[in-house]
Amino acid sequence: MTNSFALLSLCLLSVLTSIGYSKSKNIKLYDLRCENLINPNALDNTSPHFSWKIKSPGREMRQQFYEIQVASDSITLLENRQADFWQSNKIASDASVMVPYAGKPLASRSLCYWRVRIWSNQGEQSDWSDIQRFGIGLLKDQPMQGEYIGLKGVHSPLLRKNFHLDAVALSFLHINSLGYYEVYINGKKVGSDVLSPAVSHLNNRSLINTYDVSGYLRKGENSIVLWLGTGWYKKTTGFNVAFDGALVRAQLDIRNTGHWQTKLVSDSSWEGSVTGYADTGPWQALQFGGERVQASRNPTDMDAIALNHRSWSPVSTIALPDIQASPQMTEPNRIQATYRPISIKQLRDSTWLIDMGKTLNGWFELDMKDLKSDQIVVFDYSDALDSAGNFMQQGQRDSYMALGLHRETFRNKFNHHAFQYIKISNLGHRPKKKDVKAHLIHTNFRQTSTFLCSDPDLNAIHTMIQYTMRCLSFSGYMVDCPHLERAGYGGDGNSSTNTLQTMFASSPLFVNWLQAWSDSMREGGSLPHVAPNPGAGGGGPYWCSFFIMASWRTYVNYQDPRLIQRHYSAMKQWLSYVERYSRDGLLTRWPDTKYRDWFLGDWLAPAGVDAGAARSVDLISNCVVSECLATMEKIATVLRLPQEAQDFAKRKEKLDALIHQVFFNKETNQYATGSQLDMSYPMLLGITPKASYAKVKQQLLKESTEKYNNHIAVGLVGVPILTQWATDNNTVDFMYTMLKQRDYPGYLFMLDHGASTTWEYWSGERSRIHNCYNGIGTWFYQAIGGIRVDENQPGYKHILITPQIPKGLTWAKTAIETPYGEVKVDWSIKKHKLKLDITLPVGSTATVKAPAGFEMKDVTINYHH
Repeated sequence: MTNSFALLSLCLLSVLTSIGYSKSKNIKLYDLRCENLINPNALDNTSPHFSWKIKSPGREMRQQFYEIQVASDSITLLENRQADFWQSNKIASDASVMVPYAGKPLASRSLCYWRVRIWSNQGEQSDWSDIQRFGIGLLKDQPMQGEYIGLKGVHSPLLRKNFHLDAVALSFLHINSLGYYEVYINGKKVGSDVLSPAVSHLNNRSLINTYDVSGYLRKGENSIVLWLGTGWYKKTTGFNVAFDGALVRAQLDIRNTGHWQTKLVSDSSWEGSVTGYADTGPWQALQFGGERVQASRNPTDMDAIALNHRSWSPVSTIALPDIQASPQMTEPNRIQATYRPISIKQLRDSTWLIDMGKTLNGWFELDMKDLKSDQIVVFDYSDALDSAGNFMQQGQRDSYMALGLHRETFRNKFNHHAFQYIKISNLGHRPKKKDVKAHLIHTNFRQTSTFLCSDPDLNAIHTMIQYTMRCLSFSGYMVDCPHLERAGYGGDGNSSTNTLQTMFASSPLFVNWLQAWSDSMREGGSLPHVAPNPGAGGGGPYWCSFFIMASWRTYVNYQDPRLIQRHYSAMKQWLSYVERYSRDGLLTRWPDTKYRDWFLGDWLAPAGVDAGAARSVDLISNCVVSECLATMEKIATVLRLPQEAQDFAKRKEKLDALIHQVFFNKETNQYATGSQLDMSYPMLLGITPKASYAKVKQQLLKESTEKYNNHIAVGLVGVPILTQWATDNNTVDFMYTMLKQRDYPGYLFMLDHGASTTWEYWSGERSRIHNCYNGIGTWFYQAIGGIRVDENQPGYKHILITPQIPKGLTWAKTAIETPYGEVKVDWSIKKHKLKLDITLPVGSTATVKAPAGFEMKDVTINYHH
């Protein structure tokens, strides 16, 4: 009797389980990604991760189960509902971000179609998501075929090959170029990418871009043309260059009956033709030049018949065994916006000054009329005018030799500029505004944040920071400035990683950039200050620590574990290198090398702040090591290496005691020089003992008021550290007061002097489009909006919400599109009553606390999903 009842219960439970969930049109799955990319054609690994977001009107709705199907073709999924690669079945989990693949082994050129559905805690089942696709790239098991080809001594050739196809099917074209390129098939440009590929450390790695070219091919005769530019692949950059000219490999694969067949590779049968594009600079600091265009040598039509009239010659082939080719794992560059000028001014006969109204990184385009044959028009670019209003030369120049037609157009192709002003020389007619375009170009990521408040000054600062991030995020890394050095400095990246990752979906960019850092590591664990690293760059330990800190922040902000998993061993190597230069427990200065020089603490602090004082530099450098040890403890914990985590914790504890002992002055309650950075960094890292903390904090606030007159008094390193300390300590009025100063140094000083992007120096010297002071960007979201990610539940799985409200601010609207969806915090104050409207993503939870000066009984909270 008892056994029968138990059996009946089990049967009933089975029936209820199978019918207890009803399909719901209210649950929508959207923004599906694989490795944080949308339908990538070629991944660099065979164990990808899947992510999706959930929309549902239910406030308490949670994902309770998910099911993923991965198949070799979409028909199998749609019609047969079979998944021959992976049928996960129903998995009890609320995971929806970076869910790892757990199906059959994949290999190079595996093509996979996937979809997902979920069940909620409220008894609802979603429909299957739309079918997505991903491919595995050309990896070591099936490396890229073909030879590197080029024309010796020619920096921008056309390379072509005609070929025949008996039938058209799904076709992938793999391009492995060491410089820039454009692809044309049957006369049409493939894709909307520009200035591809992304950057890599070309001494040992190049990147492969894979295109679905099915729609460009036709049955019968076909033509492929590659137009090349050398980009970084030239001897003057410092990379190991084996060929005088642009080099490329190509492989065309066509899929028939579920299998790939290689139909075309680059080899000696290709032919090349010289064009009228050429670089004009060595691509060194202050010498990035531009392009010299001889229009008569350029094709007017990329169709095979039109190209037959050109002069063609055999290509050269070369082997490069020391350079690994890997699929590119970041989005390409694309034109993101096009601007028209605000003014055109005549300087003298045939010379014109164009003001675009804002700085930008990208291309210039001009329609011209009635030029004479061989007339040379010159374009110079600058991000600012000098104090007298005159054009400043910055080593950026293009030239165009005309055909002599009624209408001709100049536009950049294989170089780019950072500019607001263009000086045009030897142009006989005044350009019209409608004939002038400036194209903003950056990595094709999404903006994921918005901020607006009752103070127009804060809004203007935020807009400037956010726009600057666009201008500096280029080719799968962040540059210090796009025109003067164009370098991936670790210090600049470290100071703005959190800003960029808060404002944009930039995980793939960091995957690419940190691979370049790993590839740039030298024997013994030594790191440069710049990566990719063709030559020496100035910096210090803070610059090198970017390798550790950015990997961790990518995990925290995106719940993306790949970087801490992939680079953990290399991170430990660098810390071992640091130990070799430590004496009596403290890091000392390491020597300059061919790939790294200087040993900085802070950099480009305002005049009067002795950021270069030896005592300050040594304090900051050892604080950097302390922060790295704390971060490595966290990474080791996530990677389930408890003994290593414990070792890092012990090393930090010992170092912190030494830092406090050596650099703290008990009489003045100051560290080192007493600068804002010297004081805030030890407090931020927990170095300052609890018994001394209040006095040190008070001393910092006192010095900021009395010595620095309520101004920001830090540089590149100090801005994010001071910002984070102020946010952690809820000193919102302290930061707000400094941001409101209109005189030097400050952000409003930049804006009042015409800035649209942040500067290299607080005073405006040198670069006016730079990555020095953008670490303030997180403050708008973490402090004013009160939105912070819980490191213990990364990717905003759990969100900490506590707005900080400075005196004078009456409302703010803040939103971040997290890996789970949008979190939004709108607050407003009226008669000391605070209204909070909070929108949380499905799948996230939040802890909400009342701002300082308010009690929860004074707060009205409205939750939304």
